[in-house]
Amino acid sequence: MRRIAIYGKGGIGKSTTSANITAALTDKGMRVLQIGCDPKSDSTRLLLNGKRQTTVLDAMRTGDAIELSDVIHEGYGGCFCVECGGPRPGTGCAGRGIIAAFEFLESKNVVNELKPDVIIYDVLGDVVCGGFAMPIRNGYAKDVFVVTSGEMMSLYAANNIAEAVKDFSDSGYARFSGLIQNSRNVKDEDSLIDDAASEIGTDVIFRLRRDPIVQTCEGNDNTVVEGAPESDMASEYRRLAEVMLSRSDDVEGGMRL
Repeated sequence: MRRIAIYGKGGIGKSTTSANITAALTDKGMRVLQIGCDPKSDSTRLLLNGKRQTTVLDAMRTGDAIELSDVIHEGYGGCFCVECGGPRPGTGCAGRGIIAAFEFLESKNVVNELKPDVIIYDVLGDVVCGGFAMPIRNGYAKDVFVVTSGEMMSLYAANNIAEAVKDFSDSGYARFSGLIQNSRNVKDEDSLIDDAASEIGTDVIFRLRRDPIVQTCEGNDNTVVEGAPESDMASEYRRLAEVMLSRSDDVEGGMRL
């Protein structure tokens, strides 16, 4: 089973990228579980055609006994979608919410129940606190990719994530597997990201160009892979999915390594 974490600054397009990768892998016949680790709970929206699903934390707050079927929904092509959720605005800690959600999924043996070929963790990367670092610090993810643009704050977040991965790599958990450029048409964007990759000690594994078809499909509540399957952009997402598979490894175990 591949265990892939996709990090990125809020608003950089990591959830759109994650959903399109999940759709592309699903089209290859793979069983994919995408876990949204962002309190906005919008990671899987495009895979569910705009439907907002019950998050793990929302279900836990009811106080009722909950099962996997209460929080796992089938999305595009039969992929599995989970949203960790977050605390009510102004209360609690979003990072702690991720920890609680992971503990619940583990307690229900989600891997044995769903038997995914790939788990994709879509993780907010503005602040790599203990909760948001869960996929990389507790052995949940093996390969970490970061979505970035040439914008300063996006590159700053990428560097922070790389530092966090480095701290935990000695434990045999995650490894930094490369940057994904989600182009914003920033001046000298390619060279800015190449320089950042060199500083971090990694590679730019793929450059996604800016294409209005992405926003068009988002407006229609679907991925580009589903909504415009013959487009050049859909082909790019499929190629990116192949590159990510080639740069990741199968690892045995349950949810953790």
